[in-house]
Amino acid sequence: MILEYIGVKEINGSLIVLEGVQNPSYEEVVRIRLDDGSVRNGRIVACEGDKAVIQVFEGTSGISLGNTRTRMTGRPMELALSEELLGRVFNGVGKAIDGLGDIYPTCRRNINGTPINPVSRIYPRNYISTGISSIDTLITLIRGQKLPIFSGSGMKHNELAVQIVRQAKITGDENAKFGIVFAAMGVKQDVADYFRRSFEESGVLGRVAMFLNLANDPIIERILTPRCALTAAEYLAFELNMHILVIMTDMTSYAEACREFSSSKGEIPGRKGFPGYLYSDLASLYERAGMIKGSTGSVTQIPILTMPNDDITHPVPDLTGYITEGQIVLDRALDGSGIYPPVSVLPSLSRLMKDGIGEGFTREDHSALSNQLFACYAKVQDARSLASVIGEDELSASDKRLLEFGRQFEKQFINQGVNENRSMEQSLALGWKLLSALPAEELDRVDNEMLAKYYHGKKETE
Repeated sequence: MILEYIGVKEINGSLIVLEGVQNPSYEEVVRIRLDDGSVRNGRIVACEGDKAVIQVFEGTSGISLGNTRTRMTGRPMELALSEELLGRVFNGVGKAIDGLGDIYPTCRRNINGTPINPVSRIYPRNYISTGISSIDTLITLIRGQKLPIFSGSGMKHNELAVQIVRQAKITGDENAKFGIVFAAMGVKQDVADYFRRSFEESGVLGRVAMFLNLANDPIIERILTPRCALTAAEYLAFELNMHILVIMTDMTSYAEACREFSSSKGEIPGRKGFPGYLYSDLASLYERAGMIKGSTGSVTQIPILTMPNDDITHPVPDLTGYITEGQIVLDRALDGSGIYPPVSVLPSLSRLMKDGIGEGFTREDHSALSNQLFACYAKVQDARSLASVIGEDELSASDKRLLEFGRQFEKQFINQGVNENRSMEQSLALGWKLLSALPAEELDRVDNEMLAKYYHGKKETE
């Protein structure tokens, strides 16, 4: 029996409160009919006894206390799913906005997902190539991993996201199907147009499912956008056995929407006004990445977030770092000097990298080369600090070589064109070329066998 409730007890921001509701369910979707006959959607965000608090997706303006009719659907919010998702553009709640009509669904799934049993998880192996040397060589993205990008306001994270979408591919399995789910939250109209136009012009839109939530869209839609995107990704990966890369930008906008929503419910705020449950809320999204038994597909995540005032201790990057398996940090100083992508190598890491590279995956020298590049670049920072005190002319010959190595490392290795797609072989060869400018005796992270095979510089004994 379908019941319809007439009138509402209270209206507060985007929330309405009903009384006398029979058996309300958390996350249940409702239909709200206004005096003028228009229908809005909402979901129950809190229920106690016969009271239900409903968040209205389209806002509460025009809703009457006396004549509004609310009908319960008895179901949570679900997303229509089909292989037709790829190549399509949707709004934040999964409605097509590309003018091609609705997709024909093969099934519908609850956007909140179901927790993956840890026992059924498969340890991530192998890697996803992005064509970007600094990421592929030093912070390798492993299939099934969650690897966020920590950026700052005004930096080139949007360009980096587009380049990754354009160039990303899997290796080692030529028959595997690869797709990308792209979710943008709280972006301006021109940024959304940039994403869409870039994917169309590069010819990759056919393998991308886009979910776009604009800055002027309701905040409830912003909260639902990553859940819709991840539901689509899980279907494509675990039902259709595809390898799916999920890129979500900007998670800071999502967290701020959670803060506004929490405030409207009158909840006690935590750090910087964010709700106390922000950690578990972010974990409910990030932990939907991985590989599971019974499926050959995988879900890999690259969440992108902007750090307010470039503060990596801000609650959003801080909590994200606890949940994810590493991070890619962008540096404003590198960005200001014209280096793209401005990846700050030393604070960046990929915790699963060691198990998805090396012989059988990339090349046997990959791990040692990566360690040596990290070690040498760390020494470069020490040499720069010393030079800032005593001047570069007073440095030893060894420190001067390190400074030159640092300049060339940033200019040739980290820096690359927006449309430049480097293979793993090219990136590794470039790394060895740069290391060969240093004496072999200073390369203490690679063994003699690899030096003999890949090192092209002069040795002290020669």
